[in-house]
Amino acid sequence: MISLSRIIPRLAVVLCILPVGLAGCKASGKEAAPAASQPPFMSAVASAPPQTPDDALPPEKTGGFDGRRAFAHVAKQVSFGPRPSGSPAIAKLQEYIQSELSSYGCKLEADDFHADTPIGRLPMKNIVAKIPGEKPGVIVLATHYDTARSARDPRTGEVHPMPTFVGADDGGSSTGVMLELARLLCAKRGPYTVWITFFDGEEAVHDWSDVDSRYGSRQMAARLSTSGDLKKIKAFLLADIVGGRKAQFLRESSSTPALVDLIWDTSAKLGYSAIFLNDSSSAEDDHDSFLKRGVPSVDVIGDFLNNGYWHTPQDALDKISPKVLAITGHVFLESVKQLQAK
Repeated sequence: MISLSRIIPRLAVVLCILPVGLAGCKASGKEAAPAASQPPFMSAVASAPPQTPDDALPPEKTGGFDGRRAFAHVAKQVSFGPRPSGSPAIAKLQEYIQSELSSYGCKLEADDFHADTPIGRLPMKNIVAKIPGEKPGVIVLATHYDTARSARDPRTGEVHPMPTFVGADDGGSSTGVMLELARLLCAKRGPYTVWITFFDGEEAVHDWSDVDSRYGSRQMAARLSTSGDLKKIKAFLLADIVGGRKAQFLRESSSTPALVDLIWDTSAKLGYSAIFLNDSSSAEDDHDSFLKRGVPSVDVIGDFLNNGYWHTPQDALDKISPKVLAITGHVFLESVKQLQAK
């Protein structure tokens, strides 16, 4: 995910304007603390992560959403290593995502396409789980699953490769959340159709710009516009950087106000106001591709400017909290219920 500025009443460093943003227009906040030792990799979703002080809330308290299962999905992604668009590692992840979705009984659609990038044409793939509804209208839940391949040095402003970046939080956490949501939602049918979408190519290939970023969401929005299906979307809910142990979510200022209010009101009713704050921020992300075409959209994104590891090699599995994943998933589940009832 790439961002512009943080307009919050706390001290933050805005690096989309200054030459200190990493890999495009995202910005860094505090200096990253030394990474803790990484917990053992969990190869199976059914396996539970090691117990931690902030382990996931019991699923019966989060609408059935299992934060430990979501954590296992993050661990699986990290096991593939860095997953930039067009890489062998992301191809393995694509197979994993599709296999998991199929195991939940989801109807899948995949859009294989090639994108023109600063390093040439790259193969990319959007993956969508479609859950039929009973009347017209679509609710879209979305994440990106690629990881950044480069970063901007905050001292020199130069872009350099990030060959070891595994994006446990940036790319991994939201993908883990969406896979767990698919497990719960694909077996149900509501009034409106639900699409759970996994975007390729959100990250810049070289340096963030309107043409070097958000390849997958731009591709999907354009295709839906051409087919006429774009107007069927009632709401587009994006998750990004949603698993950090100290995560805080700020109201994204470019998002559709009514959807921001829906998410934040839901989080408050569920008792999560300590994480979903009423401060504001702005971010450039996959929701932009839909906002620009008139689709009501919201970006639920952690305050990455101040997490201390955004777009650094320290964005590893030890930063991820099963509890925060469960909270995020619970808020999305209840928000979908609210939208289904409208």
